[in-house]
Amino acid sequence: MTETKPNLALKAVRESMRMSLDDFARAVQMAGVRAGEPNQVSKRTVARWEAGVIAMPRPVLARALEMATGRPLDQLGFPAGSDAFVVDDGRGGHDLEVRHSVHPPLAGAPRPVHGNYAGIWLSRYSYWSSSRQEMFDSLHHVLVLQHADQLTVRSLPDSADSLVTMGLSVEGSVITGTWTENTAPEGFYRGARYFGAIQMQADATGRRMTGKWVGFGKDGETNTGPWVLEFLDGSTAKAAVDRYDRPPND
Repeated sequence: MTETKPNLALKAVRESMRMSLDDFARAVQMAGVRAGEPNQVSKRTVARWEAGVIAMPRPVLARALEMATGRPLDQLGFPAGSDAFVVDDGRGGHDLEVRHSVHPPLAGAPRPVHGNYAGIWLSRYSYWSSSRQEMFDSLHHVLVLQHADQLTVRSLPDSADSLVTMGLSVEGSVITGTWTENTAPEGFYRGARYFGAIQMQADATGRRMTGKWVGFGKDGETNTGPWVLEFLDGSTAKAAVDRYDRPPND
């Protein structure tokens, strides 16, 4: 039998967010909805993660966990090794359980994707303000996390007054998905929430993505504009996150 080891890191993150097991489960569910990947994480699921009964969440839940907490998976107490096997989670789905075994990994590994995009990036998009009759640029430092062909993007909290998140899929050099921005409560847009679609293409180096966003304005009009992501640092460790958790212009 494999000895279970409690996930104290995940519990510490949850408690630092001042959330109960129920609160945390709802936060992961909401993150999944925002990413277009609804899940049924429950209080029991969270308890099993923290107890070490489930040593690695399946990819769709891993992405929701990262979006809900704003931290990469390895900072949530989950191993980064490859000795993972799919097991029935008892609720009609599957999670990954780490086992020490001499047998090869199960077949059906994720298909290869173009590049590794995990790290810290500079996000810059442009938009037209109809009320001010002027073009503006919005800059954020963002943390990009990657699971196979799925990218989760979240702006670092102190890099700008607003919060930007993206859920993206990679196919070759083309990156497609959705974006959401929650503006500052005391800013010009007074806490408004905007969302829409985005499509970009990575250059040959995999260190720059350029494309366009589309979304609706406050009067129901359809707006669009350029969006660029520029690679800064390949690390997702806390030290790198802390280093870039500041306004890009500083």
